[in-house]
Amino acid sequence: MTTTEPLLAAPMHAAPAEILLIDAATLALVDMNTSARANLGYDGAMPQGLRASDVAPGLDDGALGALLAGLSEDIGDQRCLRTELRRADGSSYPAKLTFLRTQRDGRALLLAIGDDLSPEQAASSALAQYQTRFNAIVDHTPGLVYQFLLAADGRHSFPYLSEGCASLLGVQPAQLQLDPDLFLRLILPEDRKGYLEAMAVSKISLSSWNWEGRIWIDAWKDVKWINLRATPHAAGGGAVQWDGIMTNITDSKIEQQEALRSRARLAELTEHSEQVKEQERARIAREIHDDLGGNLTAIKMALSMLSSRLPQDQPALLEKATYLDDLVDRTIEAVHRISLDLRPSTLDLGIVAALEWQAREFEKGSGIACIFRSAEREIELDPDHAAALFRIFQEALTNVAKHAGATRVTVTLRRQRQHLTLAICDNGRGIAPADRLKPHSFGLRGMSERARALGGTLTLSAAPGGGTMVTIKIRLAPPAARSEQKEQ
Repeated sequence: MTTTEPLLAAPMHAAPAEILLIDAATLALVDMNTSARANLGYDGAMPQGLRASDVAPGLDDGALGALLAGLSEDIGDQRCLRTELRRADGSSYPAKLTFLRTQRDGRALLLAIGDDLSPEQAASSALAQYQTRFNAIVDHTPGLVYQFLLAADGRHSFPYLSEGCASLLGVQPAQLQLDPDLFLRLILPEDRKGYLEAMAVSKISLSSWNWEGRIWIDAWKDVKWINLRATPHAAGGGAVQWDGIMTNITDSKIEQQEALRSRARLAELTEHSEQVKEQERARIAREIHDDLGGNLTAIKMALSMLSSRLPQDQPALLEKATYLDDLVDRTIEAVHRISLDLRPSTLDLGIVAALEWQAREFEKGSGIACIFRSAEREIELDPDHAAALFRIFQEALTNVAKHAGATRVTVTLRRQRQHLTLAICDNGRGIAPADRLKPHSFGLRGMSERARALGGTLTLSAAPGGGTMVTIKIRLAPPAARSEQKEQ
């Protein structure tokens, strides 16, 4: 440099961007502003003989000459390139240089304005790392990670589909992106309505889109159950975009359906077992009543006749005869009680009469007040269902007597259209949730299974004011069906 005055103007020296001034003829580095000096490590005096290629090794004379060949002296004309700038300590950093022609004191110069691309490169590198990690996670996710976009005019697309598309749906991601309607066609016709309704609800409320359904995989000639879970967010122009995942739930669905079939078979077996037991109880009760009862009555009559013929001067024999007569009476009462326990005769009078009788018997036997309420005196019910409901009622009262610590029980029987509801409410200590899960709580399980066998439900809840309320709800047979049962 032939002058101590800087060739860059003061505003350029203070500019935040790096500015280099280069001699257009020799490509010697004439001057640099404060930012360039700080970044390149030339805080002191700039060394003599420094060329543009010394700070930008990629800019040799040939490369720079080719770049500048098309650069005119017109105001605003410029050329840009990306290169590496080398610091005084030998380290380098990426930068973009913008070249403009200028003149100073009749000297042809080049103005190079540099932008440090290190932050951009770091961000790009971090983004690439994140993308690599994302791809690794997605590729190992069991299912299809996807984006679904629904425009305001109803058009839809899949902006993103992971590689799981082929293994889950049997089609390549590009194929589905090219023909978005293909996915709807894969869904079985009977499941499409639910899919579209779930989408519409999620779109309106911007709530999670959860759907399960079946699709036909033509490549494998097979039906597959899939689960779709996606989170929506509003996109521009009234569109909605969902980010979600689809997974194959075929195995779990098959297990679930098999569990339901097993439960149905268990319910049928339970119902059949209870019917057989009730029939056997009725048979035994009838034989006890008819055979034992008849024989005991005959014995009592014969014993009475013999007692009348005993000599009055033999008090020991008279006392023995009286004892035997009392023993027969007690045995007849036991036979009557056992017969009633096996098959209450009041069941033949209808379910209302049977439940009311059992409530009175419970009150007499336990000392716990039992109030029975029913708006109807007669409710037609299949005999097997009546017996099952009666047994549930007996078990519920037994639980109250054993565990509730109650002083009052209120029983309500009501018919509501085609349903019959029996509610047993006590004022005892109540039942804790843990009590329902006890391994030996067979009473509750038995009641629940009986109710399920009737096609009904049994629920336990807290009673108003404390205690427990057991509610059994069963479906009544239609009038036509009840008429057919009567005729049979």
